[in-house]
Amino acid sequence: MQTVLNLLEMEPIRFFIAFGAILFLVLNLAAILVMAERKVAGYIQLRYGPNRVGWRGILQPLADIIKLFTKENVAPGRADLWIFLGAPIALFIPAVLVWIVIPFAPGAVVADLNVAILFFVGVTSIGALGVIMAGYGSRSSFSLLGALRGAAQMISYEVPLILSLLGIVMLTGSLSLVDVVNAQGDTFWSWYFLPQFPMFIVFYIAGLAEVKRVPFDLPEGESEIVGGFMIEYSGMTWALIQAAEFASMGLMSAITTTLFLGGWQPPLPFLDLGQFNWFWFGIKTALIMFTFQWIRWSMPRLRMDQLMDFGWKILVPACLIWLFVTAGVMLIIPG
Repeated sequence: MQTVLNLLEMEPIRFFIAFGAILFLVLNLAAILVMAERKVAGYIQLRYGPNRVGWRGILQPLADIIKLFTKENVAPGRADLWIFLGAPIALFIPAVLVWIVIPFAPGAVVADLNVAILFFVGVTSIGALGVIMAGYGSRSSFSLLGALRGAAQMISYEVPLILSLLGIVMLTGSLSLVDVVNAQGDTFWSWYFLPQFPMFIVFYIAGLAEVKRVPFDLPEGESEIVGGFMIEYSGMTWALIQAAEFASMGLMSAITTTLFLGGWQPPLPFLDLGQFNWFWFGIKTALIMFTFQWIRWSMPRLRMDQLMDFGWKILVPACLIWLFVTAGVMLIIPG
């Protein structure tokens, strides 16, 4: 038995097993979040959510999966088929890859990269390419308009998102997510959301825009461009795009928890669970995901000009000002 355990801990066997577990987690997370989205919408808007399939609708995700697997995948006759089919993959891969650098608990990380923050920024940027591929490959006016909206939005909000990370890098002195979590300590008043509160708000808002959630869902804009860049998709190709969006929401929640809310660290030292501190990581991530859903069903969609003005004229200046404040405080109060 010990020989088998030692074999499983060897590279690259450990990496492939861990990555398989991550892939399983992401696919199931997407299904669970679809269910949670409907339930939260029902409670917030005082109406019924799924309540017919299984006990209180608990089997609704399974019914959705069966429906999508049996539904025909249809592509427009003029579509560029390779680009059209490659877009869902290009959207889904970044939502899975970044999970490998997220620490769930002490020692529970697939790859502890010393440039994990750069890895996160670089890989998530690929999502804009997937949106453009979906819009261009469909050869549809609405799809192309949604893709152009999505590209403009995602590239614009990458700027404040990256700037909001610089304060944490300055305080930690490292680009490793494990180092960021360790630097925050096991008391909630030492977590970075307090000294970097403006950056925390900017990162949260930019994260909403990155995953194309209301009030930043301009690439889809059902009331304006029907379904945006994904309008021509059906069956499992559509399901893969939806899974990528929900997985990205979970990813942004996990990154927010890691960078600003102490990661796996307990709120107080006596609540430390050791290797089971993944419980605290899960609770914090779930709360952030709930706020994403809360906003989704409580706020109207912005106009495109409002979205761009908000990013460039408010979020970017706010980040630059707080970077100067952070640098000044670090010079005045070393350590």
